[in-house]
Formats: sequence, structure tokens, C-alpha cells
Amino acid sequence: MPICPWACSPRPCWWSMLSRRASGGWTSCAEPSRTSTTWGRETWSSTACGCGEGNGGVCRIAVISYHTSPLAMPGTRHSGGLNVYVRTVTQELGRRGHCLDIFTRRTDPHSPQVQHLAPNVRLVQLAAGPLDAEKEDLYAYLPEFVRRLVAFADADGARYDLVHSHYWLSGWAGQVLKQRWGVPHVIMFHTLGEVKLRARPEEREHPHRLAAEREIAASADRVVCPSQGEKEALVRLYGVPGGRVHVVPCGVDTALFSPRDRVQARAQLGLAVDSPVVLFVGRLEPFKGLDLLLRAHARLSLPALLLIVGGDQRDEALRERLRNLARRLGTAERVTFLDAVPHERLPLYYGAADVCAVPSHYESFGLAALESMACGTPVVACRVGGLQEVVRDGVTGFLVPRSSPDQFAARLEQLLRDPSLRDSLGRRARLVALGYQWAQVAERVEAIYREVLGPRRLVTAHGGCR
Repeated sequence: MPICPWACSPRPCWWSMLSRRASGGWTSCAEPSRTSTTWGRETWSSTACGCGEGNGGVCRIAVISYHTSPLAMPGTRHSGGLNVYVRTVTQELGRRGHCLDIFTRRTDPHSPQVQHLAPNVRLVQLAAGPLDAEKEDLYAYLPEFVRRLVAFADADGARYDLVHSHYWLSGWAGQVLKQRWGVPHVIMFHTLGEVKLRARPEEREHPHRLAAEREIAASADRVVCPSQGEKEALVRLYGVPGGRVHVVPCGVDTALFSPRDRVQARAQLGLAVDSPVVLFVGRLEPFKGLDLLLRAHARLSLPALLLIVGGDQRDEALRERLRNLARRLGTAERVTFLDAVPHERLPLYYGAADVCAVPSHYESFGLAALESMACGTPVVACRVGGLQEVVRDGVTGFLVPRSSPDQFAARLEQLLRDPSLRDSLGRRARLVALGYQWAQVAERVEAIYREVLGPRRLVTAHGGCR
């Protein structure tokens, strides 16, 4: 077994073998073949970039979102807050003058390879494995993805100052590109396998995930995480020096996610005006805690409607298991499952609900909670991960112990029975949410780029972004 040349200690490394496949014959993870194009600093433009200290130009950034496209609808399989984050933060950075190419795996044969998402932002879709490959199988196609990415960049004449990857699979690609191009690598994991397994030991993770996350976290130039709790996990469980981990909470579009007239919202959705409504928004995955929510809902003394918005036809097996649980609990007639809806329609659902439930066993941040708060709808959430920092207990909603349907039900019922409390918490939730702006997120991410790049001379796009 090869030894990874940049590992913390000389040990067998799963990374090296795949890196060779991605490189087409490199002698190590860090060494390109002599026939490949090397982007060493000596070949870069002498024009400085705005991310460098004291410079006024722009940076060219390669953003890696391998397993899911920023155009995918949040709430469908493998799509959620990560997609919203990548799409929105890149757009904000583009507004600040930087040039960004988002590289993702092609899943639609009819979509163009290159799309312009926003000023200075391109989406580049690359073939890597079957179009309908399952997420669990995507690890095997990473070398193909990296080869195609490098080939695209060479053919396009694009050179990058920095790689920013999202999720551990993308981080694998980011580390190979870091070594090939000689540029810094910034990683945002969005979720951590070690933390997920501690929250739900019965769940299974990809056999390479934990080792990959440790290697990526150890060698990335900076790690971005959305909550202080996530930073503590990276330091404690992954051994990352705290100085390389930056906490940047996510944002919310407070113009889109804003309070709505509840009666009008329910009329548009065909919901009864006088029926209590509990809302869940998110992917249909075991760690989202829908089993806990169904049990809490069954304990309510009020005939509340539980509206579950998320998933699609690919999640029908899990959806049917949840329906069967509702039947056993005797609440099936008061539980409605809806497929995920376009992001711009979600405020209508938040506005129609009396309370938003976030029963997750683990969340690195909890974007649905923040979106609900921005709409003035209070939240009941489990006291886990980033939710402990997003939801202010007794101020914008309530936090309850994980895996406690009785306490979850008690807080839901308290809000459903007390309109004045709902309104009070909802108003304060909106005020708190106003402090989470995507423009501020982009500004802080840009500051991280500036720190890691320092005064180096970069590849400023001479003719502007493509």
C-alpha cells in the first residue's frame, strides 16, 4: 500500500492509490507527471489579486460540489442546506468581483456543460460515473471527475488561485487539486461522519469517510464550519488546530423569507384556517428525526396537522415506513407528506405553519430553523449541533433533549395552545434572523481567502471572468 506523502505520519494511505488514478500516473499525491500542466506560482500572472493583502483585483476560485449541484432542489435526496450555501455564497462572492467556477457531477444528459448562474459565476458539470449513480457509489468515480476537471481547466485556459470544496467527497478532489496546482485548499464539511455516528451509532457511513475526513482536515489550509460546536468537534475528534478552523454561520435571504399573512398563506396552500399546523421541512433521512416527530405528534391533545415537506419519488420506501409508523400511532389521517417544493415557495409554508419542528439527531447548523425564524414562525428543535446556536431557547423557540418525544410534544403543545406566546417568539425570531445575512457570510469567507492567500501574486483574470 502506498504511503501518502503529506500524511501526518508514515502510514498506509487510501488516498494515494486514488490520487494516481486521478492524475493519470503521478508518482505521488503531490507530484504531477512531467507531461502535465503545472500551475506553480512561477507560471502565474504577476498581477495581484484582491484576496491578497492590500490588493484591489479579483480572485479566481474553483468551487467543488461533487455529489450535488447547487441547482438541485433543497429537500430532495442529497440536497439541502449545502446546495443553498454553495449557490448563494458564490453569487455573493461574484458580486464582490471574484470569478468562480462551481464544478459538480453531471446528472442530467440534457443540461449544458457550462451555465452562467450569476455575474462572474459559472456552473461546470462533468461526467463521472452513471448519471443515476447513488451517493454511496460516488467515491469510486472521484478520479474520473478530477481528470475531467483538470482537462476542462486546461482546455478553457482557466487558472485558479484557490480551491474551496464542500463535503468530504469534494474535499478529496480539492486535496488532489491543491497538490497538482500548488494552490491553497479551503474545506467546508457541512456534516462530519464521526459526529453523525456518535448521534446515531446504528447508522452506517461510507467505509472511507472517516479516514478521508481526517486526512482532509489535517492537510487543508483552512476549515470553515457553521457553528462553534462543529469547530469543537473538529478540534476534539479530528485533531485540527483551532487556528485553522473558522466559524462562519450560514445566512438567510430575509427578503424572500419574511413574515406572511397566515390566513392568506393557508388559503393558497388549501389548508384549513382554524386547524393547528406543525411543519417539517427537509430531506427524508433517518438522522432528521422524523420518527421522533411522529411520536411527539401522536402525544398532542390537539388535532394538529403535521405537514412534512421534503423528499421525492426516490424516497418512497422511507416515506412508506413513516406512513406505517403514523398508522400504528393512529395519526395517519393527520399527517400529510408533500414532495420538496422550490426554495422560493418555502416561505409560504413557513408562513402557514404555527410552529416549525426540527427534530434532527444531528445538524451542523440548521438552515430550516433559521428560515422559519426569518418568516416569524417559532421553532421547536432538538438540542444538538448547530441548532443550539441558531435557536435561542425561550426566545425564538424551544430546545428539547434529543430523542425525547414527550418533551418535544410538550413544547409543541405549549406553542399551539398559546397564540400570544407564538407571536412573541415569532417576532423575536425574525429580529434574530435579520442578523444572519448572506452578504456577511461572503464577506467573512472572503476574509478567510485573504488570510490563507496572503500577499502572494495570483492569476487575476486579465479579461474579466469568463
